[in-house]
Amino acid sequence: MIFNKDVETMPRPALRELQLERLRWSVQWAYDRVPFHKRRLDAAGATPERIRSLDDLRRLPFMVKSDLREHYPDGLFAVPRSEIVRIHASSGTKGKATIVGYTREDIETWAEVCARSLACGGAHPDSVIHVAYGYGLFTGGLGLHYGAERLGALTVPASGGNTPRQITLIQDLGATVLCCTPSYALNVAETMRDRGIERSTLALEVGVFGAEPWTVGMREEIERALGLVALDIYGLSEVMGPGVSMESVEDRDGLFIWEDHFYPEVIDPSSGEVLPYGEEGELVFTTLTKRAFPVLRYRTGDLCTLFAEPTRSGRTMVRMTKVKGRTDDMLIVRGVNVFPSEIERVVLEQRELAPHYQILLSRDGALDRLAVHVEVVVEVWESLGSTVDSDEGRRLAGRLRSELANTLSLSADVQLGGPGTIPRSEGKAVRVVDRR
Repeated sequence: MIFNKDVETMPRPALRELQLERLRWSVQWAYDRVPFHKRRLDAAGATPERIRSLDDLRRLPFMVKSDLREHYPDGLFAVPRSEIVRIHASSGTKGKATIVGYTREDIETWAEVCARSLACGGAHPDSVIHVAYGYGLFTGGLGLHYGAERLGALTVPASGGNTPRQITLIQDLGATVLCCTPSYALNVAETMRDRGIERSTLALEVGVFGAEPWTVGMREEIERALGLVALDIYGLSEVMGPGVSMESVEDRDGLFIWEDHFYPEVIDPSSGEVLPYGEEGELVFTTLTKRAFPVLRYRTGDLCTLFAEPTRSGRTMVRMTKVKGRTDDMLIVRGVNVFPSEIERVVLEQRELAPHYQILLSRDGALDRLAVHVEVVVEVWESLGSTVDSDEGRRLAGRLRSELANTLSLSADVQLGGPGTIPRSEGKAVRVVDRR
């Protein structure tokens, strides 16, 4: 199902005309209403009248997360508080939280792109959509809630937590679409297993998972455990929230970016140079229609590739690959660049290991130490006699240690544990603990 066929299948030349029109409006809007933007655009010689083509966007300076923190709470708002109808915020786990605002028009746009995203994933008005993202200041729950209602589907606002009750609701209401983080989907599957609940008792067809990077191996694990098609949704609060881009159930190859509202670029993280389609770099967004909180060339920190090959679904908008990781999530261990996603991929290739792991960084004198703690699956744990201190346990740990060394080009300590030894999450999983 295509929710807005006229826009989602628009010929590329017509789409670019629409983007230019909206880009010029967005730059003028920000310039006239936000002193931060006016000051920076004047300094860069990139005033609104100089925007005559989409390529002129490159004249604009980049925005970064620290800009939001420095103007906390509402120094980047383009409308007075009397026009703000909703506030959301980041978690603030890596510094002061960032606050974003929405006008009524922004909320309508958000509902539209989330409805498109859900339809892109195979949802339709007869679907039962179970939203287990957190509600509140986090954008996940309310964003997809409004999108599901705009789609006309029966919407279950479950939020996070109380997993047994969520499973009961999924069963009793016949949910066909599950929306949550991939790590919470694994939590649901594990709780079902522990309680002896067969996946055949669920009507789930599709999972819409986002808010944290996840690998193809994680996708396969979730699909096997819950018997659904696992699809990726992308967004971030600074740009809108969930619904910036979405993987389609027909293509299952990259996430369609709703380019009539969000203009994407990929840049070299070091030089800032714009890269052509097909080259990996840092994702940058410019909002084209946001009123309360416009962003111009916002550096997301997410690493991916853009591509625009023909699609089975008929959509014409550019796609982004799954996010490989974040520039600020990259770990430097003994001079080697390491992405957590690389470790996850190796872990999930070992069928004896569960998809629950944690990366621990510490320091022994001046030397970095990397340790990977992983759970053994229930069946293997039982065959080991509920201990890893055996020949088979040591063999398994040695194999993982060797695979990690081959992939990362550095050694890692490996610690295997039984089921339940890694902390579970009802939201974003804590994968890295850095004690250096």
